[in-house]
Order: sequence, then structure tokens, then C-alpha cells
Amino acid sequence: MVTRRDAALVESLAAVAPGRPLREGVDRIILANKGALIVVGDSPEVLAICSGGLLIDAEFTPQRLSELAKMDGAIILSSDASRIARANVHLVPSPNVPTVEAGTRHRTAERVARSIDVPVISVSEDLSIIAVYRNDHKHQLEETPRLLARANQALSTLERYKMRLDAVSGSLSALEVEDLVTVRDVATVLQRAEMVRRIAEEVDGYTIELGTDGRLVLLQLEELMGGVEDDRRRVIMDYVNAGSRWTGDQALEALSALENEDLLETSTTAALLHLPSDQSALDTNVSPRGYRLLSKVPRIPESVVEHLVTHFGSLQKIMRASVAELDDVEGVGHVRAKVIKEGLARLAETSILDRYS
Repeated sequence: MVTRRDAALVESLAAVAPGRPLREGVDRIILANKGALIVVGDSPEVLAICSGGLLIDAEFTPQRLSELAKMDGAIILSSDASRIARANVHLVPSPNVPTVEAGTRHRTAERVARSIDVPVISVSEDLSIIAVYRNDHKHQLEETPRLLARANQALSTLERYKMRLDAVSGSLSALEVEDLVTVRDVATVLQRAEMVRRIAEEVDGYTIELGTDGRLVLLQLEELMGGVEDDRRRVIMDYVNAGSRWTGDQALEALSALENEDLLETSTTAALLHLPSDQSALDTNVSPRGYRLLSKVPRIPESVVEHLVTHFGSLQKIMRASVAELDDVEGVGHVRAKVIKEGLARLAETSILDRYS
């Protein structure tokens, strides 16, 4: 399973996923014990490497694709795969383009994909294997039952990690209320959140390949991941060192780019926020700005949260502020000030009860 995929490859895999007409046509080719070389795109760059063949210019149907695959040459489709442009075409990509493939059809597919930014699908006649090429990427499609089994296994793993994330997030909320947060606590939450995101990314890759067969997997994924990405971003906004020129967006990008081994190091994660990262400094106290807990108060727009954080500077000051003091902040007003005061009080009570129960 390929994670952090190239966006173009993801688009190509979605076009040949189960439930799409192109996949039905490819499956028909395999059932007929035939092979094929299909280029999805009829731009001038593609036509420039075409030699001979038949001009078809007909609407795409799976039946037509499988019939045309009985001829030896490549099949050229329109960029949206809605029409069949040419068939029985001899493709002549530059022989200087490197390839690691062995068979003639696969070597040609890889060279075309590396030369021109178009999806190229190769169907092996002997092994009944479907391979999708795009730029320097190659992905071999698997059977739906095997993909579903892997997706369900990944979902089970995601569910376990999500439970652990919920536990450390709840603990962080209680510590924020009591102003007892340490660098280690923040790094632990970010580690868990990033692990969950990476597992979810893998599951999402399976749903793309599964197409219509992955609808239930996608529903479960969306339910498990609700709010996780926003919470991860707000943790960074709460704790990134404002004294440096390092922004929350930069820290978020650096966190996503960490190798799995580095992510497991608490000190490495802490360093991304420009917080003390020595082992001896991981238990240093830090105070949140309040983005995360304020977002949990119902019906408070992000713009108001931003004004509150800018005005008071820390969560503790916001929690200690009176209704009148909250009312003085731009965009709050008396009614919303009471909602914020009462909402934070309820969150504080719930968080502490959960922590010590």
C-alpha cells in the first residue's frame, strides 16, 4: 500500500476503480484472457508518439473497449475516458526513457507515463494483472476481496489508535483547565494525532481503489476522523512558540513530513513547536492560548475565538475573565459572553471529573 501518494496517481486510480466504466471494460478484457495497453489522454503530446492505428472517435463503452483490445496495438481514450479516440496504435516513446519493466507492453507503458503526464493502464494477458502508471509511479491493482480485508484491518487499527488519542486529548483538556500542562503532554497528543492521521490516509487510499465497493469503509473512516484534523491544528496553534518566527502552518507541515521513526521521539515532536526538547526539559510547564478548548464551546465562530485569544493571550486569563470583560472583546457581546463563561465552566468540570473518576 502506497501512502502519501502523488495526487496525479490518486486521480488515475480513482478513474479505474470498481464501479467506473473504465474498470468494467478492463475487467472484460481480463475475462476474455486478453491483454491491453490503454492511454487515458489524446493530447498532441500523446498523438505525437502514436504510429498507425485506426481512428475510432466513438463513445466509450466497456464492450467496445474489450472488443478493441483483441487487436495488438494500444487504445487511446479521451482525457475523461468518455470517448475512444484511436485503437491498434503503435506507441513510440523515446527509448532513452529509463524503465525497469521486462515485458514489451509494460516497458512501453512505463516509458509513456514517464514521458507524458497521462495515466497509462497495462493489462497483462498471461498473469491477468492490471498496472496503472503515472509519471514515475506504478501501482498494481489488487482484487476487491483482498483490498476489503486490508481496509477492514486498517480500520480496526485506526479505531484502537483513535481511542488512545481520545484518552490523551481528554487528559490534556483537564491539565489545561488546571494549568498543569507540560511539553511532554503536548508532544504526546500530537504524536497520537499524527499516527491516527497517517493510518486514516492509508485507509483513504483503499477507499479510492475500492471505488463503489468501499462506500461502507469510507463512512466508517469519516465517522472516526470527525474533528481529528481540526483538533491537531488547534493543539499546534495553542502551543507553538510565539517568540520564534515559526508559524503553526510550518509546524503542521513539518509534523506531517516526519518519518515514522522520528515521530515516536517525544523530543523531536516538541522541537517542531520550538518548545524545549531536551529530555530534561520535557516536563517544563507550558500554557495554552485557548484555541482548542474555546472551539469546544457551541456556536462560537472561529473569528470570535481569534479575537478572544488575541485580547487575553492565554486560556487561563480567558477562564478567569468576567462576563463584562469578555463582553469588551470585539464580536462577543453580552449574550455570547455568558455562553462562553458557562461553556468553559462546564468543560472544566467535565474534564476534571473524567480525569479523576
